[in-house]
Amino acid sequence: MPEADPAVGAALAADVPAALELLRSGELTVHGRITDASNAALYCSLTLDGVSARCVYKPVAGERPLWDFPDGTLAGREVAAYELAAATGWALIPPTVLREGPYGTGMVQIWVEPDPKAAPLLALQDPAGPEQGWLPIIEAQVGEGRTALLVHLDDQRLRRLAVVDAVLNNADRKGGHLLPAADGRIYGIDHGVTFAVTGKLRTLLWGWAEQPLTEEAVETLERLRGELAGGLGERLRPHLTKAELAAAGERVADLLRAGRHPVPSQEWPSIPWPPV
Repeated sequence: MPEADPAVGAALAADVPAALELLRSGELTVHGRITDASNAALYCSLTLDGVSARCVYKPVAGERPLWDFPDGTLAGREVAAYELAAATGWALIPPTVLREGPYGTGMVQIWVEPDPKAAPLLALQDPAGPEQGWLPIIEAQVGEGRTALLVHLDDQRLRRLAVVDAVLNNADRKGGHLLPAADGRIYGIDHGVTFAVTGKLRTLLWGWAEQPLTEEAVETLERLRGELAGGLGERLRPHLTKAELAAAGERVADLLRAGRHPVPSQEWPSIPWPPV
């Protein structure tokens, strides 16, 4: 299969109706396994009426059991994360569905190839930093007793994703899960460990911790609160327990009540491992 063109995947991810039709009805062909994934993640293509695109397929049968998430639920959580992110209007997660494939039911998501020309989203800087336009995450050991400051870009697209991650209770926002697309969007991927009832937020996007939410974020969360009690809640219900769905609504309410981005927990590791 030829190498993925970053512009093609980005264009389809942005055309949500076309992407969802292809995901739901296209012929799914497996081309290989993504070897650095902790669960079975398969690199595939979809074809429908002469249109084709690349995608990732994660069959439920390939999920490894986790001590803190019910077995066989990760694919559904990925779909629920997409549905919630789509409801914000921010287009932060590539179109994602749950469907049958060669290895049974699984999550299928449009493949977004990172744009090699995009500016970096993360960097290591002098511990005295951060430099202008960057926000600090954590001081890191870089060998031979030296330290550096791990930072992320001070960017509205990432800030929106930080808000969504707080609602999702995302336990695994690594640097490698941030994809700068060819059209200028930033997508987040790998949302299998989300929607836990207890607090598990682990992310590299701590640069706005305790800062006031933007007016845009507040308006979006207000709308999301209503949609969780309506149509969005209905779409999430097949993938989550009642307690998990209620907890998502409570996290939205907590964010609105505080009016600020959350701070790292003192009871749970706040940085995923490995971070990048």
